[in-house]
Parts: sequence; C-alpha cells; structure tokens
Amino acid sequence: MRGRSRSTLFLMEQLIVILVFAVCAAVCVSIFADSYLMQVDSVDIKNALSAAESGAECFKAYSGDLEKASVILEGSVTATGALEVFYDGQWRPCEESVAEFYMLLTGSDGESPLLLLGELTILRISGEELASLSLAVRRDES
Repeated sequence: MRGRSRSTLFLMEQLIVILVFAVCAAVCVSIFADSYLMQVDSVDIKNALSAAESGAECFKAYSGDLEKASVILEGSVTATGALEVFYDGQWRPCEESVAEFYMLLTGSDGESPLLLLGELTILRISGEELASLSLAVRRDES
C-alpha cells in the first residue's frame, strides 16, 4: 500500500509540473503574438511618416499647388480640392479599390498674405489615423 501512494504522489507532481509548463508556454505564445502585432503597427507608422514627409515636401516644392503634387505622388485631386493618394499594404500607390491606407492633403489660403497653409493626414482605410501634419509654405512672389 505504501508503494502505491508514492507512485500516485509522483504522478500528481508530474501533472502539476506539466500544467505549470503549459501555462508558461501559453503566456509566452501570447507575448510573441502581441510583439508581432506591435512590430506590424510600428512598420505601418514608419511608412506613414515617410509618405507624410513626401507629401509635405511636394506641398512645399510646388508652393501648395496640389495639381502638380498629385503627379509626383501618384494621387488625384478631388472635387473639393483635396489631394488623395491611396496605398496598398506595401505602401505603393494604388487604386482606391485595393487600398489599405490613404493620404489626404488639403491646402487653404488662410489669413496670412505670406503663407499657404495645408493639412496632411495619413489614415488606414478603416479610418484609424497614423500620422498628421500641419503645413505652411511661403507664397510665390509672382
């Protein structure tokens, strides 16, 4: 009888050890999954900031002329006068139907006689904002 209780105790101990390892493995898998999702989000934010920088530089280079900027950025100017550029999952310009992200660049005359103002926003198609910039460029003296 004494040998039987020892073997039962040993099996219970082994089951508890296996349970502890299983819980630890589940926690580790969860941490790795969360870190992967964070890495994907950080890559999207980095690419959004790069696209925003390109948009801001085009706005500056063409003194707020969104028609000229649309040629370089491979976007289109909407009926309201805003520039839209759609990007696929690899951050290449694409058609709206396959887009995962988009840039919205608006310009306005503002109240200053010396500056043209603009707003640039990079969003996911779902509506989540990734980057936003306020722009100002000196007006042409022409």
